[in-house]
Amino acid sequence: MGILAVIRENLPPKPTFKVDDVPDLEGKVIIITGANAGEKLRQRRQVYPQHGVVYIAGRSQERVEQAIQDIKAETGKDALFLKLDLADLTSVKAAAEEFQRKETRLDVLYNNAGVLGPPIADVTAQGYDLQFGTNTLGHFYFTKLLLPTLLASAKTSPDGKVRVINVSSAAHHWHHGSIDFNILKDCPARKKKSGLMLYGQSKLGNILFSNELFRRYAHEGVISTSIHPGNLRSDLYRHMSRIENFVVNLILYPSAMGALTLLWAGTTDEGLTLGGKYLIPWARVGTPNASARDPKLAEELWTWMEEQVQNI
Repeated sequence: MGILAVIRENLPPKPTFKVDDVPDLEGKVIIITGANAGEKLRQRRQVYPQHGVVYIAGRSQERVEQAIQDIKAETGKDALFLKLDLADLTSVKAAAEEFQRKETRLDVLYNNAGVLGPPIADVTAQGYDLQFGTNTLGHFYFTKLLLPTLLASAKTSPDGKVRVINVSSAAHHWHHGSIDFNILKDCPARKKKSGLMLYGQSKLGNILFSNELFRRYAHEGVISTSIHPGNLRSDLYRHMSRIENFVVNLILYPSAMGALTLLWAGTTDEGLTLGGKYLIPWARVGTPNASARDPKLAEELWTWMEEQVQNI
């Protein structure tokens, strides 16, 4: 089943869902993390709806604001900058507080940012493995801090729902077994692991977090889904060697196609039925690996992440 699932994810059929199928999102407030760089910008620009209020959350104000200008010039759509460094939990806290000073509602949170294959010595500001700290723990804390706004927005939404879209990857299949909690902070054992294994572990963490978020808050209107957006041409692979990049590029799709599954989950009526699901290209329901479907592991990871952020 694992091999078949990977093939199904990485060799998708022609999409039936189109960007034109996105409904009007007037009055909606949306946050997208990490949507300001290179190919990722060209992919994510389609996520910015007409009539909605969109915040792009990223580390570099200069790069995000340049991205916003480019989007507006090409599409007429506008967006707002929110400073966020997911590799620093104090920055995550500051970003959530800044957003809550500006807005009283949040309808869709796209936990989209990510890092793949940085130098193994790189860690977050608080000493966590850079990939897990950025991709998983940072997004957990950001979502946790925004939960009061999400829950309040669900109560006033016509459908009684809000959405959290957690971008994972087919790379979670690279990591077999449980989360190794002993290597999530820097230690000699972590340095012996491969960067791809650590990336896969962080993407497994995205799915587990998404599932547990839905389990805990579905009854209050939070529709949480995890997504493999597709193997896309982007700057995500910038840390790979020239040979690795050559091989990877043989199976990559145009970056703009990555918006399809995100838009399907984040904007459509059908998306409201996808809570707790793992979605794959292009706008389909997939099957993650067995570890990602383990409710005990999801609860264990949630508890661990709660403990990491409680004193920030």
